[in-house]
Amino acid sequence: MGSTRQPRRSNTRQRIQDVALELFAEQGYEKTSLREIAEALDVTKAALYYHFKTKEDIVVSLFQDLTRPMDELIEWAQGQPRTLETKEQVLRRYNDALTAAAPLFRFMQENQATMRELSIGESFKDRMITMLGLLREPDTELKDQVRCVSALFTLHAAMFALKDIEGDPEEKRDAALEVALDLIAQAHHARG
Repeated sequence: MGSTRQPRRSNTRQRIQDVALELFAEQGYEKTSLREIAEALDVTKAALYYHFKTKEDIVVSLFQDLTRPMDELIEWAQGQPRTLETKEQVLRRYNDALTAAAPLFRFMQENQATMRELSIGESFKDRMITMLGLLREPDTELKDQVRCVSALFTLHAAMFALKDIEGDPEEKRDAALEVALDLIAQAHHARG
């Protein structure tokens, strides 16, 4: 699950996803129509319908591209010992996935009400709970569990909260990853 995007079925399908995501981010999911997506692509609605029947179909396809690497990460981590090194690797790999899917995560952040209504919202929430379970130990002190949860969400915060802070985007992501790794290390060392 590196920083490269997952291969997609066709260039047309990918173009539709990219343009739709851009329009959803600019105008909001609810205010964007399939007609507007077709016009931005300079194709007919019929051509768009060949690939996607609804806006939700487009968003679901985007999430499938994102959740595939997450599922691979979860499967990998569940087969590893619950060591600090494994938890650090989970954070590094998840950070790469977030970076590769940054436009989609911005869409999620800016369209939270829509996300709750779409079928994928609940499945993504379940994956996040699983990810948290990979990082935290239920038998540790509450403050160390909070550190583990905070480590994961520090990576999310870098995408949204740090966008208005001056600096190179890569440096901001690296700084957030460093803080997340520090939080995991603090929680781990408190257990020892």
